[in-house]
Amino acid sequence: MNRSSWQRKKKHGRSRHPRNPWLRQQELNERVHQGALESPPDPGPDDAASPSTSSTSSTSAGSSVPELPGFYYDPEKNRYFRLLPGHNNCNPLTMEGIRQKEMESRRLQLLQEDDKQEKKVPRKGFNTSSFLQKRQLGFLSVTSYCRLAHELRLSCMQRKKVHIRSSDPSALASDRFNLILADTNSSRLFTVNDVRVGGSKYGIISLRGLKMPTLQVHMHENLYFTNRKVNSVCWASLNHLDSHILLCLMGLAETPGCATLLPASLFVSSHPGERPGMLCSFRIPGAWSCAWSLNIQANNCFSTGLSRRVLLTNVVTGHRQSYGTNSDVLAQQFALLAPVLYNGCRSGEVFGIDVRCPGQGSGWKATRLFHDSAVTSVQILQEEQCLMASDMAGKIKLWDLRTTKCLREYKGHVNEYAYLPLHVHEEEEIVVAVGQDCYTRIWSLHDGQLLRTIPSPYPTSKADIPSVAFSSRLGGFRGAPGLLMAVGQDLYCFSYS
Repeated sequence: MNRSSWQRKKKHGRSRHPRNPWLRQQELNERVHQGALESPPDPGPDDAASPSTSSTSSTSAGSSVPELPGFYYDPEKNRYFRLLPGHNNCNPLTMEGIRQKEMESRRLQLLQEDDKQEKKVPRKGFNTSSFLQKRQLGFLSVTSYCRLAHELRLSCMQRKKVHIRSSDPSALASDRFNLILADTNSSRLFTVNDVRVGGSKYGIISLRGLKMPTLQVHMHENLYFTNRKVNSVCWASLNHLDSHILLCLMGLAETPGCATLLPASLFVSSHPGERPGMLCSFRIPGAWSCAWSLNIQANNCFSTGLSRRVLLTNVVTGHRQSYGTNSDVLAQQFALLAPVLYNGCRSGEVFGIDVRCPGQGSGWKATRLFHDSAVTSVQILQEEQCLMASDMAGKIKLWDLRTTKCLREYKGHVNEYAYLPLHVHEEEEIVVAVGQDCYTRIWSLHDGQLLRTIPSPYPTSKADIPSVAFSSRLGGFRGAPGLLMAVGQDLYCFSYS
């Protein structure tokens, strides 16, 4: 049989039995529905009592219909839809799109619950009446009473939008918040905004006017732009407490990376008679992280974490000291009491450096801890006996620096590859972190209990991960505890009621 006759036979054979796609879909639905009626599953009591909170497809979310490979069951339309490959740009239905739709529906539902006056209690079997009754009967110590009172107030925090005043209101409507960082007294916020035309813009928000019910703040801007990515930022105390901002800028094309000391007085003066300072720039290429030292034995010094190296720089004398590492240093923090710099690496190692030791020796590593994934943030507790670290696997662990053992793990954080900070507040005994899923989670530092999960006011997106700042005194010493959240073009305040 030649090729032409075979093609004609194949063509005629196909035309004898035409199949309508709609009929095939109806037959498939009838077969599945009949099979589901003949063999209904026997749900147990645990399945009915605990609804699934997974973000996978709705087929696996407790539905009674079976899951078919290559098909997606829509419970609203009560029928199956064929899944097409996700690489097709014209594809109307993909697994990623289904997950996005379910996540958005869950976010909107949580936002409605979060706006209600009656909040869920952070611990089961514990409410305001039982809390006060136990306190009156003497079952709670003063420490436990204060800690549980903070937890109840955290569950009652409500979202309020903050009105930002600026000399250029049109810029506020277009510029998007990239990150916010509160100073030591929580009276100022340093902000990095992505400009619509490209690049970044810096500003300082004064929190003095952050009072109920108006919630108005003022943005102080400066015409200092950069088209380079900001890898890391921290407050620096050169002339006085939080007098400068230390920025690590990534290199671009022929322009190498650098570390820049930006005076806060270029935006707004916090001390009477203070003159605008000079901008200092240090040529440090490839800096991933930075930290400023408040220890007297490393006075006027800052550290930068590079690729396989830690560089310690004295701002006044210009002296530099280098320490070689086996991996990129992504997170850093200086201890206050001891002259030790703690570093978190891409390899998962967390180690301390005794800054009094020269970099050429072998005895400068003070402590070594290990995570299973890249460490993105390290925080030292006040007594400097414990350290908290988070990694790109979503693990948050509390370590004992004396025994180098993990004391506690805080579960629920979501991270796969993002560089996300960690916030520890010992006065309220809470831990705050924003996940890659754009949810802000608050844990109890005491026992690792997840106290509250706050959804983002914006749809979940990689470009709109919120940046938060928590303080026990928002706006200064007379301020009230609360949480500030910057996302998109908006700033929100969650204050204690």
